Amino acid sequence: MTSEEPRQAGPPPQVRLAGVLVGVEALVAIGFAVVLIVGALSAEHPGNLFGQAGYFLIVGAGLVAVGVGLVVGKRWARTPAIVTQLLLLPVVYSLLGPSHQLVAGIVAGVFVGGTFMLLISEQSRVWSMGQGAR
Repeated sequence: MTSEEPRQAGPPPQVRLAGVLVGVEALVAIGFAVVLIVGALSAEHPGNLFGQAGYFLIVGAGLVAVGVGLVVGKRWARTPAIVTQLLLLPVVYSLLGPSHQLVAGIVAGVFVGGTFMLLISEQSRVWSMGQGAR
């Protein structure tokens, strides 16, 4: 079994960097929840805003777990991170198209696309399958 120990030394740098980027996404979600809560405090009907804030807090907490999981080398965290990047693509589209927020859309697109590419790189795939790092 000692021949397998070096393979489990940790994730490749791509996975660790993706974990940090997913952590940034978590902070954005949590920050958005805080903005919603502050807005709800001065709203006439705050119920919906509190509900949305709760949703983003849950999403943010989940992304914190996924980001930390990637950084410390938990293979389970790769799939939810990939799914998250795919789910963020409509947000990028919305920023670029209907919202006419070109700069924000480009920044979000590069961020999401870069994170996705890190997660599906060959080294990340090999690591996720437990075949060792190359």
